[in-house]
Amino acid sequence: MAQQTVTIHGIENGQRVQSRILEERIQRAVTQGARDLIVEAFGQHGIGGRLWVSREEPINVRITGSPGQRTGSMGFPGTRIDIDGSVSDDIGWLNAGADIVVRGNAGNGACNAMAQGKVMIAGNIGSRGMTMTKQNPKYAAPELFVLGSVGDYFAEFMAGGTAVVCGFEPQNPDNVLGYRPCVGMVGGRIFFRGPHKGFSLADAKLVAIDDATFGWLTENLGKFLDAIGRPELFDTLSKRDDWQLIAARSPYEKTGKTRRPMGEFRAQVWDAELGRGGLIGDLDDSDRSTIGLIVTGELRRFVPVWENKKYLAPCQASCPTGIPVQERWQLVRDGLMDEAMDLALAYTPFPATVCGYLCPNLCMQGCTRNVGTLKPLDTAMLGKANVKAGKMPKLPELSGKRVAVIGGGPAGMSVAWQLRLAGHEAVIYDPAEKLGGKITSSIPSSRIPADVLDAEIARAREILPHIQTQKALSADEFAQIVTDYDYVVLAVGANKPRMLPVPGKELATPALTFLKAAKKGEGKVGKRVVIIGAGNVGCDVATEAARLGAESITLIDIQKPAAFGKEKHDAEEVGAVFKWPCFTKEITPEGVMLQSGELIPADTVLLSVGDVPDIEFLGDTIATERGHVKVNSIFQTTNPKVFAIGDIVKPGLLTQAIGMGRDAARAIDEILTGKRPCEDTRKMIDYKRAKLEYFDPRVLEFNDLDSCASQCSSCGACRDCGLCETLCPVGAISRQQKEGKEFAMVSDPEKCIGCGFCANACPCGVWSWVENTPLTT
Repeated sequence: MAQQTVTIHGIENGQRVQSRILEERIQRAVTQGARDLIVEAFGQHGIGGRLWVSREEPINVRITGSPGQRTGSMGFPGTRIDIDGSVSDDIGWLNAGADIVVRGNAGNGACNAMAQGKVMIAGNIGSRGMTMTKQNPKYAAPELFVLGSVGDYFAEFMAGGTAVVCGFEPQNPDNVLGYRPCVGMVGGRIFFRGPHKGFSLADAKLVAIDDATFGWLTENLGKFLDAIGRPELFDTLSKRDDWQLIAARSPYEKTGKTRRPMGEFRAQVWDAELGRGGLIGDLDDSDRSTIGLIVTGELRRFVPVWENKKYLAPCQASCPTGIPVQERWQLVRDGLMDEAMDLALAYTPFPATVCGYLCPNLCMQGCTRNVGTLKPLDTAMLGKANVKAGKMPKLPELSGKRVAVIGGGPAGMSVAWQLRLAGHEAVIYDPAEKLGGKITSSIPSSRIPADVLDAEIARAREILPHIQTQKALSADEFAQIVTDYDYVVLAVGANKPRMLPVPGKELATPALTFLKAAKKGEGKVGKRVVIIGAGNVGCDVATEAARLGAESITLIDIQKPAAFGKEKHDAEEVGAVFKWPCFTKEITPEGVMLQSGELIPADTVLLSVGDVPDIEFLGDTIATERGHVKVNSIFQTTNPKVFAIGDIVKPGLLTQAIGMGRDAARAIDEILTGKRPCEDTRKMIDYKRAKLEYFDPRVLEFNDLDSCASQCSSCGACRDCGLCETLCPVGAISRQQKEGKEFAMVSDPEKCIGCGFCANACPCGVWSWVENTPLTT
């Protein structure tokens, strides 16, 4: 009599049944004699595994819905599991004999540590499939069939079984085996059909498919296609010339050694290492040799590892634009000044204006030399030299994609510059006659020479189209721009002065208004000036006020002034006085009245409490928060076609705005071209790894670029000094030249004694010292 089908529900009364409860119900049904089950899954794990029955009473489990992880895990012979759709990770994990059919795709870890049974996938699988499989010679080998392709690290540490990758409609048509397959493979075989991009040749090899092997393949291929309901593909997939076969290398193939007689092994290896008699040598009276106190190869406790450019130098990690400062100093050290200048242009259109004059030089603040008593390198000197870099970067052909950039300040010019370097047309919309935003309109000329700024603006104008709107954009005009372009980037900055809500506020002039007028030669102040707000912008206001004739300048703030660096120094140089905490009660014709009752006399009151963006033109599709545009991690707004960068997102430094532009351009380019993310995910190197003892502490001033370059410790990047090679007491380290200018420092394990001199001496910190394991040797 036919078995009655038992249905087990994964959801009851609108609530998901716990995985443990669902498994108990499946086990109870099987114990009570059920052999045909339908499981309506709702994300439960481990469905269909551990059903211990005899082969004479096979169990059929059909899974509908959405099964969770480890479906069929620890499956037993006699169990067949059919899944209507796709499955999550670890299908067939530790499978011990179940046959599993998946009529969709499978996640990561398919057949992980499987020892028996078959898993048949009608689509593609994720990473680390068929890893750590094993085979007991007493039983049939485990098998995995995949109609499509496999993900990365396939067959990692595979130790037995057979995998068949058909390559039909693969997820990656150029590489059906994924990235780095067969690493650590010691057993088993892999049939595959379609292009691949290599596998671990140290662990596996291609072998010929003989008649018997191909007979096995075609016989089981037919069974697989029948199981997944695709028998019509047999003729397409059974062409012998389309298939290749990978097999694991034997231990002797990996080591390059041949099997030796035990007598020879005892004489040449055992006795040579342990002395005559080996471990039981104390039981006889024969002469025995001694074990050397200085060991090499696998006997070393620690081994050196050359980690060149694995970590970011602190200067590069501190720079919002990501400029590899230490790499530029290396180029200067090598006499390649033009290359050092060109490298900066790949990261910013303002290498001289910002890096040389306007940036507070966060790279210098992060410099490793600050940890000791040494003076950080003068990176501003390197930036100023960039004004001589007149050579334009090489521009690729235009891709046909167009991006509109609203705002021509540092953020807007940065994103447009990077997009053009990536091959996309970027058109800047800005009402000003001249690009540059606040750099050209309000930053005092005393901070940046006009010829330097003009040269860099002119260089950018050669490749960046600029549309002048001559007025603020309306909502309709902005909506039309969004329609006309593939993407739009908002970089309008913050140009609406924030006003204090105090009586008499109309008597104060906003800092931005004053600075713009001063830049045009139209600014005026009285003899006594009070500036409310003592940040760096307030300091710029102070220096301009002094230039225009102010004799008494007071900067007040409610807290300790945020001003720092050159701006604060210049304000103090012109006699400005900082006063805090001061809470403004009222602004009168006589001056600023504080809540304490004190009157600070003033002929002119200037307000420097920040600016806010003008975002009235954005419409309803772009969300804002506290007057600024909300963005995600790639600077995309709630309208997927619109990105936002700079002060419209968050007030910050010029270098931060430029860095945002570079990051947003990279994200847009990746979306437009389908590239894989290319962010630099390296961590900053530990300051302790760099050895500053080699640098002269008496060098307190840097007169030129060469003196700076010679004192750079090149943190995390080998400066090719050869110190490790010179210091190695056994000559284990050598320099190997690679293609072009690339090279590597290599330690010979047969010579290295594990002394650690290289790691302890390296000024750059690129040698690491790790405990010896089989993986490091």
